[in-house]
Amino acid sequence: MSECLDCAECKASLYGQKYILKEENMYCIGCYEALFSTTCEVCQLLISCTSKDLSYNDRHWHSECFLCLKCSRSLVDRPFATKDDMLMCVECYSNEYSAKCHACMKTIMPGSKKMEHKGNSWHENCFTCNRCQQPIGTRNFVLKDTNNYCLPCYEKQFAQKCFYCKMPITTGGVNYRDQPWHKECFTCIGCKGQLVGQRFTSRNDFVYCLNCFCNLFAKKCASCTCPISGLGGSKYISFEHRQWHNDCFNCKRCSVSLVGRGFLTSKDDILCPDCGKEV
Repeated sequence: MSECLDCAECKASLYGQKYILKEENMYCIGCYEALFSTTCEVCQLLISCTSKDLSYNDRHWHSECFLCLKCSRSLVDRPFATKDDMLMCVECYSNEYSAKCHACMKTIMPGSKKMEHKGNSWHENCFTCNRCQQPIGTRNFVLKDTNNYCLPCYEKQFAQKCFYCKMPITTGGVNYRDQPWHKECFTCIGCKGQLVGQRFTSRNDFVYCLNCFCNLFAKKCASCTCPISGLGGSKYISFEHRQWHNDCFNCKRCSVSLVGRGFLTSKDDILCPDCGKEV
């Protein structure tokens, strides 16, 4: 029995005719193209079975229609990119959408290494120190007046020197009496604790934290023996070479406050007038 050679769609005989086999079915050229061929995205014509069908993301083109939207160069066997479904060669895409180098203003091509800082981009070789002109790469740098400086060049050209250690101050400096200091160098002369954010005072050009100053120089309360700082407007009582905190200036017997009142003394004790009568 002879094999049937009829088109699976129109049933026309395929003897002596060109046909296409798809999934074990034979089709004449016309039926195959009507059933399975796609339409070109550009010219909207059918892509025949004898033409090369180029596809991307379920879209199809004739090979002669597969062109860059900007320069019309063929994209067959060339790298390409898309933007909003538009096909472009890499060069046109880069010129249109890729970042521009902040130094040379040329396009930074996709795939090439670039440096970025605060919204600006550079070619790796264009990201250089404004002073020594050497590429900064991944080294620390400082931005000043729109120019980038590697840390050694910035310190040589701009950084203030710490009054204490004489080394450059790059970050976190403080000023005291118009003199720059590193935070870690601005310390109490007594306990060596950092004074940034702390209450402090000075004596003979040396700075002290409040505790050290009081322990070293403040008078002691005759009652509690703790230092009387007198700083910040705090009040104290002084009498015959002795001093008291306001809260400590009380009658030795009845503990009533004697601030603003008359008082009597009995040896080293202070007494209110009522308690003094009993002595």
